[in-house]
Amino acid sequence: MAARVYITGAAGSGTSSLGRPLAEWLNVPLLDTDDFYWAPSDPPYTVKRPEAERVALIAAEQAAQGEGGGWVLSGSADGWGDLVIAGADLIVFLVTPTPLRLARIRRREAEKFGARIKPGGDMARNHAEFLKWAASYDEPYFGGRSLTRHRNWLADRAEPVLELSGNRPVEELRAAVWARLQGLGAV
Repeated sequence: MAARVYITGAAGSGTSSLGRPLAEWLNVPLLDTDDFYWAPSDPPYTVKRPEAERVALIAAEQAAQGEGGGWVLSGSADGWGDLVIAGADLIVFLVTPTPLRLARIRRREAEKFGARIKPGGDMARNHAEFLKWAASYDEPYFGGRSLTRHRNWLADRAEPVLELSGNRPVEELRAAVWARLQGLGAV
C-alpha cells in the first residue's frame, strides 16, 4: 500500500514546495487543490468550481490510483474537501511566519505572471487583494482561511497530524514526514 498524505497550511506556507518532492519520493501523484478549486480562466484564479465538482475531480484522481494507491494532496481543502482527505495516513500542517509567506507569494506570483501583477497590469488588483487576504491568516477573527480555523478543523480530524515549521528546508520537512510515515507503518 502506498502512502496517502494531505499537506495543508496558509497560502505561501510551502504546501506545494513540500508536496512535489514528497510525491516524487513516495512515487505517487501530487494533487494540488488549486488545480481543482479553480476553473480555467483568464485572468486565472477568478472562477471557482462548484464544491461538488472539485470533490468529484479529486476523488476521481485518487480512485485512478487503485485500491491501496497513494497520493499527496497539497493545499487547502478544509471545509469543503473532507471526503477526499478521509483515509489519509497523515495530515501535515505547515506553520510559516507571515512575512516569509508573503515574500514567497510575491516571488511566486512575479515568476508566474510577471508584468500582469504590476501596477497597470490586468491582474494587479487581484494580486493586491490576494496578498491582503493571505496576510490576514493569523488574525483570530478573520472569516477566511485562518490559523484559528485550521487549528479547530485539525482538532476534529481522526487522521494523525504532524505540525512542522514551513521555514525549514524542504529536505528536512520531507525527512520528518518520511520518519512519521514509517512510524505509522504507512511506508
